[in-house]
Amino acid sequence: MTISEIQKQCEYKMNRTVETLREDFIKIRTGRASAGLLDHVMVDYYGTPTPINQVAQVGVADARTLTVQPWEKNMVAPIEKAIRSSDLGLNPATSGMLIRVPLPPLTEERRRELTKVVKHIGEEAKVAIRNLRRDANEHVKRLLKDKEISEDDQKRSEKDIQKLTDNFIAQVDATVANKEKEVMTI
Repeated sequence: MTISEIQKQCEYKMNRTVETLREDFIKIRTGRASAGLLDHVMVDYYGTPTPINQVAQVGVADARTLTVQPWEKNMVAPIEKAIRSSDLGLNPATSGMLIRVPLPPLTEERRRELTKVVKHIGEEAKVAIRNLRRDANEHVKRLLKDKEISEDDQKRSEKDIQKLTDNFIAQVDATVANKEKEVMTI
């Protein structure tokens, strides 16, 4: 493996970490309805835990209401049960084949708790990026040890990897700041 391949692989993994962070933030409630809020809810589909978006159409009716339209009539009760028993604290209401999920307004205290969760998830992403930096630097050191590269190449590579790391840490910080602002906005 060459230095450029190590750096490309490191950059790809760091980019995936930031994308995963953004996906995780979609699941955090901000007071506005988002179809991604229910993505991690698992429904008992004939004995198999299945993501809700594979057994129903999840949509946004208005700023405070989600709609869930099951594809099979007999899935209404299991979907409603799965939403109710999820850790989201939501109380769905069924009318025929349509399940409405009203989102209660967030209290100031709950908003502060959510910002702590956002910061924690952001910190985990930063740790993951730093671990990727460490792994990439270890690969480069192995190349130096095997005498495939010079010490100058190693130093240059470590600086490049550090620049990548700083760039992605800045992206994480910006993403966390945006999410905190979104959570605290009433």
